[in-house]
Amino acid sequence: MRLFGSGLRKLVRRPATWLTLGLLIGLLGLILVAVGATANDRRADPDGGNALLLLTFPLAYGFVLGFILGLGGLFAVIYGAAVAGSEWGWGTLKNAVARGESRSRYVVATFAGVALLTGIGLLVAFAAGVALAVVGANLAGVSTAGLDDAATLRTLPENLARGWLAIAEEGAIGFAIATIARSQLAGIGAGIAFFFGEQFAGIFLPDIVKYLPFDAATAMVAGGLPGSFGDGGGGSSLDAGAALAVVVAWLVGSIVVAALFTERAEISG
Repeated sequence: MRLFGSGLRKLVRRPATWLTLGLLIGLLGLILVAVGATANDRRADPDGGNALLLLTFPLAYGFVLGFILGLGGLFAVIYGAAVAGSEWGWGTLKNAVARGESRSRYVVATFAGVALLTGIGLLVAFAAGVALAVVGANLAGVSTAGLDDAATLRTLPENLARGWLAIAEEGAIGFAIATIARSQLAGIGAGIAFFFGEQFAGIFLPDIVKYLPFDAATAMVAGGLPGSFGDGGGGSSLDAGAALAVVVAWLVGSIVVAALFTERAEISG
């Protein structure tokens, strides 16, 4: 708990924590407010009215969560890589080891802080996104009557919990890559390449890609809310239960790999 607490305080003070959350909310708000502000133009377009579904509750709940889990997954990879890489580049890991801290415990505690902050960020971004969707709906003159839809609201806790697990897994991938690379830049670059490489590979190898971390994370939460991002990748995607097991395996495996690598690595400089 001592390592976790000190690591959490350190992460809260890092600009990357607030920048990542701010960018995610800013991009989400830009889309929702822009759709609301151009509603009259969209109504004149035969196909433009479909965009207003983004502001129509309860469908808007699914769009907000889907956007956060889609783009937020990439941000989680970058954030996890930035935190893990900085431990090597800034010498904080070396200082902790010099104080007699366990390498494995330090790595696990650091990632636990990352996972907690990503969970808090998910809740903050979701709340902000819903508020921005209401603003966009008011600008567009779209009714918000479905805002209190009981069936949708009952599913929110489970879907947010699944979303947290999905983003934590994606952050763990970036965390492990940057740990192995022992570099922020290399970890971020490789993490982004892995993210987009998996999306591209899904076109040609769907039966293999469905077991990879990002596709499994999407499948685990897809379809949980009306208006969400469907089945995450077509008929070849895993069902939610199997995807949950795959996501947990990738999450635990990534942290185990990061901890084992740190235990055996030569720390100098």
